[in-house]
Amino acid sequence: MNTLMRKSLLAVTGLTFAGGVVAGPISHAVAAEAATPVAKPAAAAAVSVDKPAPEKLMPNGTPSGNQSQIGLNDEQKANAKAIVAATKKAGMDERAAVISIATSLQESKLENLGHLGDANDHDSQGLFQQRPSSGWGSPEQITHPEYSTTAFLKGLKQIDGWEKLPLTVAAQKVQVSAYPDAYAQWETQAADLVTQYWNS
Repeated sequence: MNTLMRKSLLAVTGLTFAGGVVAGPISHAVAAEAATPVAKPAAAAAVSVDKPAPEKLMPNGTPSGNQSQIGLNDEQKANAKAIVAATKKAGMDERAAVISIATSLQESKLENLGHLGDANDHDSQGLFQQRPSSGWGSPEQITHPEYSTTAFLKGLKQIDGWEKLPLTVAAQKVQVSAYPDAYAQWETQAADLVTQYWNS
């Protein structure tokens, strides 16, 4: 009897054929299970990542003044991401990230500036134009995005009620800029960047 005919005959009698040897009867449950096609697992549902709520980003509502916006290159985007990451690492919320990014947009356009020679504002450097001579850290430290962001956030945390202050007021209390109202123009773009990178 050839192998094919033997397998067919064994199948009819409820016996299994394993490697040329009759293995014994198959229980009806096992046989039914073997005959039932295995359902393929459903594709995993796409994970929905919630975006930060607008009231967390801009608790005072949409800015009423003129807003500025610039296109960002890869380096600037990476610096925005670094600010968001440092803010989260510091245990601070989305509003702190918005204030930080808006401040950096005003101070450096999200560029990690080294010493600019004659064009330098005193000895200001880095994403936030922090000055070594004012105690912000060494040039190496303040040109490190995580360090400079953490230094900015430490200053922000010392301001009572910073979370509810207008952005430009909160930023100015940390930066003490000659142009205290300039930070406000970047609030919308900063909020957009935090929305984009907070959960990425």
